[in-house]
Amino acid sequence: MRSTKASAAIARLNTRDTAYRYSLGINAAGLFYLLRAEPGARAEKVSADLPLDEFVQLVNATGPQKKVKMSKYDVAFEKQLGKPNTQE
Repeated sequence: MRSTKASAAIARLNTRDTAYRYSLGINAAGLFYLLRAEPGARAEKVSADLPLDEFVQLVNATGPQKKVKMSKYDVAFEKQLGKPNTQE
């Protein structure tokens, strides 16, 4: 179960960043680390050994991020709340 959360984060990262192929490793202590490989190259370790929650946070912050789609209703609602428009 523990590795399912980590592997799902890796799957999301691989869909966001197609320039590299990411995978995870688990050491004997149950800590996770991130591996990155360019096409045709060996995988290299790019993170320290981390507990599950910290590993998932690292993976979610790695690579290009998806832009949040905002409808015109979301923009209008944020204007009513007085928040700056993040779309512009």
